[in-house]
Amino acid sequence: MDPMTFSIIRHRLFRIIDEAVITLKHVSGSAITNEGHDLMVSLYRADGSLLMGGVGFLHHLTSAAEACKAIIRRFEGRIREGDVFLLNDPYTAALHTSDIYLVAPIHYDGKLVAWSACFVHVYDIGAMNPGGFSPQSPDIFTEGFSSPGIKIVDQGEMVDDVLDTMLNMVRSPEMVTLDLRSMIACNNVARERMQALIEKYGPETVDAAGSELIRQSEDLFRARLRELPDGSWQSRQYLDVNGETAVVRLTMTKSDDRLVFDFTGSSPQSRYAINCTKWASLGGLFAPLFPLLCYDITWNEGVIEPVEMIAPDGSIVNCTRPAPVSVATVAAIQSVNNAACATIGKMLAASEKYRGQATAVWHANHFAIFKFGRNQKGGESIGILTETFAGAGGARSFADGVEIGGEIPNPISRMANVETVEANFPVRYLFRKRMTDSGGPGEWRGGTGGELAIVPHKAPDGGIHYVISGKGARHPMSDGLAGGYPGAPNRYLWVKHDEAPGEDGAQDERLNGRAEPVSWGVFPLMGKDALYVRWNGGGGYGDPLARDPDRVAGDVREGLVSRSAAEEIYGVALGEGGAVDQAETERLRRGRMAARLGRELV
Repeated sequence: MDPMTFSIIRHRLFRIIDEAVITLKHVSGSAITNEGHDLMVSLYRADGSLLMGGVGFLHHLTSAAEACKAIIRRFEGRIREGDVFLLNDPYTAALHTSDIYLVAPIHYDGKLVAWSACFVHVYDIGAMNPGGFSPQSPDIFTEGFSSPGIKIVDQGEMVDDVLDTMLNMVRSPEMVTLDLRSMIACNNVARERMQALIEKYGPETVDAAGSELIRQSEDLFRARLRELPDGSWQSRQYLDVNGETAVVRLTMTKSDDRLVFDFTGSSPQSRYAINCTKWASLGGLFAPLFPLLCYDITWNEGVIEPVEMIAPDGSIVNCTRPAPVSVATVAAIQSVNNAACATIGKMLAASEKYRGQATAVWHANHFAIFKFGRNQKGGESIGILTETFAGAGGARSFADGVEIGGEIPNPISRMANVETVEANFPVRYLFRKRMTDSGGPGEWRGGTGGELAIVPHKAPDGGIHYVISGKGARHPMSDGLAGGYPGAPNRYLWVKHDEAPGEDGAQDERLNGRAEPVSWGVFPLMGKDALYVRWNGGGGYGDPLARDPDRVAGDVREGLVSRSAAEEIYGVALGEGGAVDQAETERLRRGRMAARLGRELV
């Protein structure tokens, strides 16, 4: 193909996705979508294979491809121009019921030529607990409405009976309607722009460009893999829920131009909703792979071809129906993200050519806290605390991680403004700030996570409640690399202000009540009580004792590291005014090294 034409078509495909994302955000009325960027838009070929992956949560690129293929199988012979299909069954393709896929065929001259697909986390799905994350659900049947594929728009006309049936099963149907209409608008824009592209260049030329793009991506990715060392690298992730601990085990093996991700040894599926299906695990391992290994390669089917996944049936990473999965995106799937990120980081660190691109695990533990109840205006509200999307950057082989630096699986994640939350819920923030000592120590420090506290404010009688699906309070999940330490674990405290202070209280005078750790279930927020949450920092890189003492002193001055951590972990003594005490620092570090070796240094 003429290289100029190919380049133009390639960039036009990128722009189509960008415009569709903008449309989705502008139509949506949900902060989780338009501010948190919990979304995804991508393009697929006529057979459902990935043509071009878009931004947003990258777990969904491969799962939406399977959604397109499932619709092709189910509706063969009944797929018409202007149709839009809904799919959110996790055992068919979706990650959990709250993440609804709308997939739309794109026709030209009456022939199916492509698909567009998008998702958002809808306002509510009718699960046992409001908001979609349902920690109290014992099975998939109590996790809300789910469909393995249903037509919601028929040749440009809404199928009202289908829509009404779904809305009859959810809380706040008007907001769910807006979620669905934002996705329909997104798909409409993608279809119109694709048809305009095909009109200009012809269906054969556009299809040939797509084939060439996929071939190039596969060739480039295989060439990169051949430059990396052969070997196997392992990682473990622990998920603690209600006193029970599950483990995700991964062995990643690279041989020539192939990668195999083997989850053999992972825990059996759980009775809690932390499980995920095989499609979710596949998406989970690609979410860090795309940006870490293919940052300069178009994300499409070509990148998928050299990768194989092994996930035992009935395990936490490949559960069988009817195991509950509503918390999967912040539990087993994220653990798959973390494990893949860790093994890829180890492989890069073992490479002379690519060592400079190695990174420790980034923000490894989403906290999923949904608020629900009657708001200060008398209406019903449901919404997530989007601070979890703010993340924390993992340390790199040459630099510290970025403070509150986002996350690997979603390059455009962010948190909503405090004012957005306070305008929609009867709460007030006491603070939202960076968390001291949360970044994993190392020669290069992991980026800090954050902490927040909210209290009721002008709440109606009965206050407001929140659903919490927390893990990671016992086991740190942001693994370090090359001797770096993990980031600090999450923490969730129900601070009962009217009672005597307790030892677990957060370090703020406005939170001096008795602090009770919480992590799983539904809890009230009323009276003078407060909810305190901290989220993990990124993992560190390299030995903390090798960190430049002046950098440690700078971290202390900025409130990123405490004086006690500087001395106990980094072996850096600070004198008056915060300057480094060189002699004492040398003594401390020699002592730490001697303790490690079990003998005095020569």
